Amino acid sequence: MFYESRRGNPYPLGSSADKAGVNFALYCATAEQIQLCVFDQDGYRQQQCIVMHRGEEQIWHVYLPGATDGLVYGYRLVNSDPATDNLEQNWPLLLDPYAKQLHVTENVLPQLSLLNADKEAIQPLLLKAKVCNLQQYSGYKPRIPWSRTIIYECHVKGATYLDTQLDPQYRGKFLALAQANFIGKLKKLGITAIELLPVQHFLSETLLSEKGLSNYWGYNTVSFFSPHTDYLLKGQPEEFQQMVRTLHLHDIEVIIDVVYNHTAEGNDSGPLYHLKALDQQGYYRLEGDNYINDTGCGNTLNISHPRSLQLVLDSLRYWANVMGVDGFRFDLATILARDEQGFNPRHAFLQAIAQDPLLNQLKMIAEPWDIGPGGYQLGNFPAPWREWNDAYRDTIRKFWRAEPGVLPIFAQRIHGSSDLFQQPGRGSNSSINYISAHDGFTLEDLVSYEKKNNGANAEQNRDGQSENYSQNHGIEGPSEDPQINALRLQQQKNMLLTLIFSQGVPMLCAGSESQHTQAGNNNAYCQDNNISWISWDEQENSELSTFIAQSIQLRQQFSVYQYPDFIHPGNRNYKLHWYNQWGLTMTEEDWQRPDNHALGYMISNRQSGSVEDLLIVFNASVENFEFSLPLLENRQWQLCQHSLAPSSFQPGMLCADRLSLQGRSSWVLCSVPT
Repeated sequence: MFYESRRGNPYPLGSSADKAGVNFALYCATAEQIQLCVFDQDGYRQQQCIVMHRGEEQIWHVYLPGATDGLVYGYRLVNSDPATDNLEQNWPLLLDPYAKQLHVTENVLPQLSLLNADKEAIQPLLLKAKVCNLQQYSGYKPRIPWSRTIIYECHVKGATYLDTQLDPQYRGKFLALAQANFIGKLKKLGITAIELLPVQHFLSETLLSEKGLSNYWGYNTVSFFSPHTDYLLKGQPEEFQQMVRTLHLHDIEVIIDVVYNHTAEGNDSGPLYHLKALDQQGYYRLEGDNYINDTGCGNTLNISHPRSLQLVLDSLRYWANVMGVDGFRFDLATILARDEQGFNPRHAFLQAIAQDPLLNQLKMIAEPWDIGPGGYQLGNFPAPWREWNDAYRDTIRKFWRAEPGVLPIFAQRIHGSSDLFQQPGRGSNSSINYISAHDGFTLEDLVSYEKKNNGANAEQNRDGQSENYSQNHGIEGPSEDPQINALRLQQQKNMLLTLIFSQGVPMLCAGSESQHTQAGNNNAYCQDNNISWISWDEQENSELSTFIAQSIQLRQQFSVYQYPDFIHPGNRNYKLHWYNQWGLTMTEEDWQRPDNHALGYMISNRQSGSVEDLLIVFNASVENFEFSLPLLENRQWQLCQHSLAPSSFQPGMLCADRLSLQGRSSWVLCSVPT
């Protein structure tokens, strides 16, 4: 079909359809001419090239009457050839940075920066956009407060690909997460939000492809608006909306992991898809002609530039307003708030989100570090941001392997990390607490390996963290010794109990409930195989799954976890007490003893006629102690949860005045009337 064209509108950027046709708008600061290239539905044959109108603010636009959704297109930049002063096409084809849907062939070329490439030959293999005009998301949204949020971090494919209870066509797709079996498992655990690893369309780096590997995690985004095509069953972005809508109907929120710190274009010798050609100096942070690499991925997006900032904010609004997501986890978020002077908690990006009436109602989570100067900013993001707390992760791991001198900081971490987050406007649920995540050892490997085993990544085991604060309990890797396996299971329960009953927002990594192992690989970013995929058959009715479900259900019953502020001595609503291994009030000497690995933690509420006493006791040492339970007036202690084998003690049993505190164990008790 041949299209007539006319001057379009400069906004919105990207392609937008109405009843009469499609408008195209593109920001570009470098070209003398831009052509909109229209292709057949297979994306193989170019049908027409249309010169766009150059408008104000370097925005090019054109309107095609009669064009509709599904139109396949790309852009070509044209500039003068210095040798002849003739206009020449600079690049084979550019992808629309605002593409809402992609046309992707199986063999997309990873390298597009060869000026003398045969444009006609490679044209079918280039990424292209499709006109996509999705309706705004409508329907029920759970709007779960942070105080009741339990996050489940998972990978779309890894969490569903081996689930034999799902229809095979759905496995590894967005729609798998919307199936009754998968949702049932989340509900059984007590999950209120899933946090998905990157779902915006990403590509694998050439070096990985050459090794027969792929970028499995997805932290290599090429399109900030398009759902990853491999996760779509029929290639339609509506499938993502359907997934979100179904999860919402079951009171499960959707948070997506977004990568706005860099793009798949890499460094100056990397591939070219769009931003490099459109405005390299505006979109990327440069030092001379070199890309600043605060991400470790070759380039760094320049969020201080108005067009980069606009691109990110427009993307966020699209995923919130059209796709219906409830929040975002920002990868290497320090970069997004860095200006020329360094990290700035009042950066335009943070202020723009705070002032946006749509975005400021969503859950915003920062990974508060990068590898740039001053990159570690844990605790420095402004309210209402939440932050991944790696200090919590490392401290809990150290405590349960009984490292000396950890007890005082352990108490701070389970009490909400007030040393990090207590500042005006921030409360006790500012910390996203976790023991394991996609990056690092799984929970099972944390108690089974002391050394990383990343040989499968083809980097001579040089990648990944060398220090994981792990403990193998006698043998490296899998064991057939029942005592070792029982201890490993108990240690996993200890860390899970600590996580679930700490102040802050708990985040579980998918597979923690099923003892998922990556065979000691603590950097499985390129392992799209059984190393990363979770075997659900092993999870059904597992002891850990039951333990997690019981613990989360118990947590949600206590008002202290809904209390928004940090609790300190003298608090009007709650009384806080710390006890040593014998049940006596902690002294300064107890806190300073490096060999002290046991702690009791009691919070009492006597306000508004309610009575609530919660006692949590941790013993990371190998020794047993007789813990004297605090005396209560007209009330007695009831056992609610413990980390020992289920047959040891039954939750619900009443306790006398003492508790036999076994080595490497943890306990939760509450008071009931006598």
